[in-house]
Amino acid sequence: MKVLLVDDDATLRRALGIGLRAEDHEVLIAADGRSALQAVREDRPDVVVLDLGLPDVTGVEVLRQLRAWSTVPVVVLSARAESTEKVQALDLGADDYVTKPFGMEELLARIRAAARRAGSDIPVLEAGDLVIDLPARRVTRRGDVVRLTPTEWGLLEMLVRTPGRLVSQRDLLHEVWGPAYGRETNYLRVYVGGLRKKLEDDPAQPRHLITEAGMGYRFEI
Repeated sequence: MKVLLVDDDATLRRALGIGLRAEDHEVLIAADGRSALQAVREDRPDVVVLDLGLPDVTGVEVLRQLRAWSTVPVVVLSARAESTEKVQALDLGADDYVTKPFGMEELLARIRAAARRAGSDIPVLEAGDLVIDLPARRVTRRGDVVRLTPTEWGLLEMLVRTPGRLVSQRDLLHEVWGPAYGRETNYLRVYVGGLRKKLEDDPAQPRHLITEAGMGYRFEI
């Protein structure tokens, strides 16, 4: 994902940037509110991580202006734990709220969750002979229900929520098997192979479940 990190603390920006890049995310940086709004307009990030304590305008004001024209997922950071501030940020359209100090794994999980929810505006996807109903967790092929295991469904759901976009091997392993997994790419080969047998007309030459060698997978409509 492309993540816009908005914080005036250079040390924290550097640390978070290292953690995000280690998860194969592209990181954009903004040190103040005006730069953040410009970056969202010009660079179109997938997720914004927004600190509330900015030097020019408050993070709350950035969020207020942002929500006037953008639905990009926003995860708010703040050193203040008061519930009133959390409520204000969430009421203005923040997708999540993380109080400092926090663990990197927690922030990564909240970023992934916010991006996942943002992708849920495609509840039913049609791709050739396939109809994938995300809310119902059901797949049909030429009108017949395709039985998937929970693991197969987890993989398919992640790919379908961002059609045409590469999803890294690490992100798939983290989301479907858990944060302790990141190098077991053989799991992906086995389960994507199983999905192709169930969903593709020719599993050896897939139309929908595409492998990007050494990088990850994407779902093509």
